[in-house]
Formats: sequence, C-alpha cells, structure tokens
Amino acid sequence: MSPQSGSETTLEKRLTTLDQATQSLSAAGDLGKQVRLPRVLDALRRVLLLPGGCAALRARAEQLEAAGLYLGTDWAQPQFLIPALSTGSLRSANADTVVVEAVSDLRLLAVAKGDYRHPAISAEQAADHLSQVLAVNLSLLFVPPTEAERERQGRMAQVSRELLVFLVAEIGYEKVLENLVDEIWRILRQRPIQVDSVKRMITQIAVARANPDVDLGASGLGADRLISSLYGTTEGCREDPGVEVYRARLETMDDSALQYEATGFARSMHDTGLVSPYHAVLLRFLVGKGEYLLGEAMGLSSTGRDSLLCYHELVRALIEQAVHVETAQCVYGLALLLERQILSQPPVAPALWRQLALRLSEHSRQRLTEVFGPAPDARAWLVSGVLSVLGLPLGIGQGDNPTCQSARALSMWAYNDPDYLLQTVVWAARDDEIVMHFEGQPISSRAGGDGLAAAVQHDLDPVSLLVVPHLDRIYAEMGRRCLGRDGDPHRWINPEFHGWWSGRGFRINVDVATGRLIELEEFQRHFYASYHPYYNGNQPVIHPQPAGIAVTDSAARFVGWHAITVLRVALDPQQQMRVYFYNPNNDSGQDWGDGVVVGTAGHGERFGEASLPFEQFASRLYIFHFDPLEPGELAAVDRAELDRVTGYVHRSWGADRLPVDTEGPVQT
Repeated sequence: MSPQSGSETTLEKRLTTLDQATQSLSAAGDLGKQVRLPRVLDALRRVLLLPGGCAALRARAEQLEAAGLYLGTDWAQPQFLIPALSTGSLRSANADTVVVEAVSDLRLLAVAKGDYRHPAISAEQAADHLSQVLAVNLSLLFVPPTEAERERQGRMAQVSRELLVFLVAEIGYEKVLENLVDEIWRILRQRPIQVDSVKRMITQIAVARANPDVDLGASGLGADRLISSLYGTTEGCREDPGVEVYRARLETMDDSALQYEATGFARSMHDTGLVSPYHAVLLRFLVGKGEYLLGEAMGLSSTGRDSLLCYHELVRALIEQAVHVETAQCVYGLALLLERQILSQPPVAPALWRQLALRLSEHSRQRLTEVFGPAPDARAWLVSGVLSVLGLPLGIGQGDNPTCQSARALSMWAYNDPDYLLQTVVWAARDDEIVMHFEGQPISSRAGGDGLAAAVQHDLDPVSLLVVPHLDRIYAEMGRRCLGRDGDPHRWINPEFHGWWSGRGFRINVDVATGRLIELEEFQRHFYASYHPYYNGNQPVIHPQPAGIAVTDSAARFVGWHAITVLRVALDPQQQMRVYFYNPNNDSGQDWGDGVVVGTAGHGERFGEASLPFEQFASRLYIFHFDPLEPGELAAVDRAELDRVTGYVHRSWGADRLPVDTEGPVQT
C-alpha cells in the first residue's frame, strides 16, 4: 500500500468518527452540547492534521455549524469577526482555539465559493474577510514554524500553515496582497512610532514579489512603492546593495548627486512615514556637509529650516548619537520635531543637551538592551525614542498593555508640555523613580503597590518602555487614595496625573455603584455646551483634554472603558462637525457598531488623529472634563440631536444599563 493510499484510509476513518461526533452534538440540547463538544473538537483536530483534511471540513462546514460547533462563541456571528484577531487564534497555544478558527475560516471559504448560503454573511463579505485573514497572516505562508512556535503549539503550528496554503490556493494571491497593501497604508496614515510590524509585512510582500509563482496583479504597483520606501528608495540604493556599499557610494558623489539622494529619501519618508536604513546612512554622512543638505534630507519646510539653522549644533549632536541604521525611524521624528519648532521653547533645547549626556541606571540600560539589542548602545536607543515621541506625540501606542492612561499622559506631555516629558524621562532612566504629587502629597513610583499591568510588555517605544511602568504604578496609587470617595476617581486623578490644563469640571453618565446610566440628557447637554462650537461661543479646545469612552465592537456590544484625549472640534471638509481625538490603542480605525466607524483619514484628520461626527462621539462618551467657568449654553442644544445621541447609546453600550424606571422597549 502506498503512503498516499494509507493516509487516505486514515482520513476516511477519522471523518467517520467526526461525522458520528457531529451527529451526536446535533442531537444534544444546549446543556448536552457542552459535554459533547470536546469529542467534536478532538475529531476536527485529528482531521486537520492529515492531507485533504481542509477540503473535507470545507464540505462539512454547514453541518458543523448547524450542529452547534460555534454556539456561545464569537465565531457564532461570522459577520462580526475581525480578521486581525485571527493572528492570535492561529498562533494560540490552545489547540481548540486553533481548530475553531481554522474550521470557521473553511466555513467562510464554503460561503465565498457559493457552497453554503449563510443567513448572516454574503459570499462577497466572506471572500473579503478571508483575503484579510490571509493578508495579516502572510508570514505563516512563507516562514516555517520557529522553535518557539513548535514548543508552544506542537503540530498545530503546521496546521495553521496548511490551512492558509489551502485558503490562498482557493482565494488567490492578488486579492490577498491587495488587502495587505491597503491595510499597511491604512496603518501608516496614522503615523505610529512603532512600525516594526509594518516593516515585517512589507518584507513579506517583498518575498512574495520575488516568487515567480505569485501573481500580484494590480496590487503590484502599490507593493513596489512600499518595498522601495525601505529597500530601494533612491538611485544610489535601488538594488538594495547593503549599507556598507551605499556608504562607499556616497563618498564618490558630488553635491548635486547628494542632493538628489537627499530629496528622494525625504519625499519617501514624508509620503509613507517610513524611514529606510539607507536614509540613516545618508544623514550621518551629511552631518559634515552643511545645513542645506541636512534640511533637504529631512524634507524641511522654511519653518523646520529655521529651527535647524538656530540649533544646528544640537541637531548635529542628536544625529551623531541617535541616528543609526537600527534606529533609522527616528529621522522622521527629528524632522517633525524641527517642524513643530518646540526647540524654541526655552527649556527644551537645554533638556535635550542633558538627554545626550545622561548616564543611564543599570536597570534602564539592561531593559533597553534586552528589548532593542546591544547595538547601538542603550543611550542611543533612548535618544532615538525621545526624538520620535517629540516629533510624533500622537503616534505613541500602549502596545499589548492595559496602560491607556499612562500612554495618554506621555502623548499629552509630548504634545503640550515637552519639557515636562523630558524631565520624566530623566527621572525614569537615571533615577529609576518618578515622583508626582496628588493633592499636595508626594507619590513615588518606588513606594510599593502594583500598577494596572502586572508586567509591561516589550512592544513599546524606548521612552514608553522606561517611563510607563513608573506612571502605571503612580496612577494605580492615586486610585487607591480615592477609595471610599463617592463617584468616579478620575474626577480627582486626571487633573493631578495629566496636568493643570485638565478641566476641573467633571461629568459622568454612569453610576459607579450600580453601573446604570444616570442624568444622560444633562450629561450630553453639558458636553455640547462645553465642546460644540455652536453652543460654546465658538470656543476652540485650547489644551488637550482627557476623556473616557465606552468602547464597543462592530456589533455595538460593550467591550470596556478606555482613556482618550479630545484634541479639537471642527467642521470637516464635508461641513460636518467632528471631534478629533487621540486613541492610545495602536490602531484608531475601528468599527464600533451601529454605523459608528472611527475615521483616521479623509475627514480632515491630521496624522495620528481619530475622528467621529460629534453626535456619534458623544454617544460613546461616558466621562469628560470641562472648565466650570465656561458653562456654554445648555438650554440651546437641539432636542432632535440629543435624541439621536440617546438612541445611539441605548442601541449599544447602554442597552443593559438603562435606569430601572425606564427599562423596556426604547423608542429612537
């Protein structure tokens, strides 16, 4: 008997076992299904491990769903599944999670191909979802399991890869790469500081581009643009020759050729938000060539050039210490720092000179080296992080950490109070301690007490990596000192934690003790009167203000409370009033359900801003601060608009938080 016929016989036996387990699951009641489900999952796992298993499960997709495989899970509503979350599922150490994700994807393939008419999702939607799943998991198609993956997942690491190979054979690379390119541009429009994941995705595209069996179709041009932004930006590095070869080529170029290189890199950097390693080589080379070429290489406007000329010695020192091939991304931060003209604020330039000479504590040095590597040294990594944070204050992300308050504080200081940010960096990096005051009493980040994050993950920029653990512990201690007080502790914490500019007026629409909605109309009237230009005397937002939102998923179901910053309120190009805000959660473009889709581009957003129409933003707001001396015109707020906001609340996160005396059907 051949090996192939042997595996076919094994597959038939395992499919028979699966069919029997599926029938048993189907016949059971809701309680009985939980008892019989493990047998089905085990049978599915055994089928997926064999050649031909994916095709066999695709053919059984409808029966498996009808039997109750997805009952009580997020996979039960495929129309609300988020492609980006499939990465965690397919890489999970829990075999059942991998199995359910794989079978769900095969179900969507059956829907996309017309084999299964699903009541909740169309063939086009299913195909689009799968192409996005393939796009965000592209590395699994080209890279075999690592030792760590094999240790964590065992044979399931290969199952995830076999699934994607099967899916891409059915869907095709063209649509996948098109979605991946679109996703990369969507992320880059938000100008995040941490772009390592984006660079990895571009590298995966480059690998696919080099494969003659992969047809990129219409997405090829967009892919080439991204690839060239990192690996072949200018004529001097078109074929990606390596940094040593490129450095040698620069030695032979005259000023005209150097200017051509400089403008090419600058154009690409400002277009994509990405910095090529070759750009760092050029900038270090140009330090000795005069300010004109340096300004060209950073793409500076007249504003940025003025800063460069006034502080040329400091800029040269920053480049020499911070800009290396490994830290190339900070070049963009340096350029934007100069454009912001924050060096003209009296404390900032001296604080940066101090930063350049700062002696790091042993703990800080070890932490930076552990995360970013030994070359360049830890101080260079920290200075590069400082440049990025000061240049891109809205690009700071919280990573995979429950530290939105701390990330918001760093962003707010970089945006509004850069010299204080630089002071906190010194305290954290040199002293391993930050001291803040709460109602006149000092709080040390060393003085016991855990923060909200048990352990801060490493997916952060260098500044956040050192400062956030200290801020997290201080924020948690402020919360502990508010225990026993009536109301929400953010009333007292936010002005003390973030800065004097946080409004002392405070409104909340949730009763802390019961979780029920309270005084919703009065809350909305105050928000409109404080922030909406039509009701507050056309008063702009002067300082960024902390606020809290109730995050919902694409089905408008409550997910959790989240800290954001209100930056400005203005008419968008379509003459619709919008709230522009900072969201520290790494990706602001989210679907919050019921038609509430957060914008990041196309509605007048500046880089790093998220936005929503005013009434949709108000519908997800649960906490805001305001100046009590500027109350606005509460009575003038339009009743119809308030009713629309209330409708959004009642259809989403407020659905199960209605006051006891108003529960029942909601008229909206």
